[in-house]
Amino acid sequence: MTVLIGMFLLGLFIAFGTWVVSWSNHVKRELVVHVYYCTSDTCAKEASTSQMNETARLATASSLVKNVVFVSKADALRIMKQKHPEEVGALPTNPFPNALTVIPKRGEDVEKVAALFKASPALGIDKVDYGKQTTHRVLKLAHVIEIFFIIAVALLLAASTLLIANTIRLSIFSRRREIEVMKLVGATNWFVRGPFMLEGLLCGIAGAVGAVLLLVIGKEIALPSLLHSGPLKAGNDVNAIAFSVNALILLGTGLLLGAAGSGFTIRRFLKV
Repeated sequence: MTVLIGMFLLGLFIAFGTWVVSWSNHVKRELVVHVYYCTSDTCAKEASTSQMNETARLATASSLVKNVVFVSKADALRIMKQKHPEEVGALPTNPFPNALTVIPKRGEDVEKVAALFKASPALGIDKVDYGKQTTHRVLKLAHVIEIFFIIAVALLLAASTLLIANTIRLSIFSRRREIEVMKLVGATNWFVRGPFMLEGLLCGIAGAVGAVLLLVIGKEIALPSLLHSGPLKAGNDVNAIAFSVNALILLGTGLLLGAAGSGFTIRRFLKV
């Protein structure tokens, strides 16, 4: 039961933690740089086709840029009509400029990508926007989530190890007289240690299998409602670690902790 509880909590946190990290990566992929070209209203001269092509070439030539999307005035107006039909529908003319949406390869590079462009009427660029404050908050939150997940998994693994080791220690302590008798009649250390390691191995695998079964039940019953209509609803690219991988991690950890815990704990009782 001790192994089962420890492995269940570890598996639950690995699944949830990897989902949160995947969600933070999804949010970072949403960070883009918008380059707005000059119009007759914002600059003395509207950006020419050659200027827009040069800006696009500058973006595609950078190793930091993943993709470049040109958004024309008509496209911008159509998008805004879909989002805000009441406000945009009453406009007599199209006030939106031609723009370039630059998608960085990594969300952390969005500020460097924005630095490639500078608002300059001579280059036909009126404004460069990447939501500086929002971007910094998103990146800070993503880093905090990743660090928290790593620390939490390490602490949970250490706590599970200590809990299982103490449980095994109590089990061995209750049979210390038997160990002393076996040593006094000439049993070798490995002859004594073997059954206890086998017992720890069986307890570890049994607890890990029980934890996997509980996770399967939670995965089939609770998870679908949370993903489709609950607080964990997100894009299709947000996924936790594969369940099979998580199950293998739990089985391997249960085996290791059970056998190693028994093997290391019994050493002090072999000195007779």
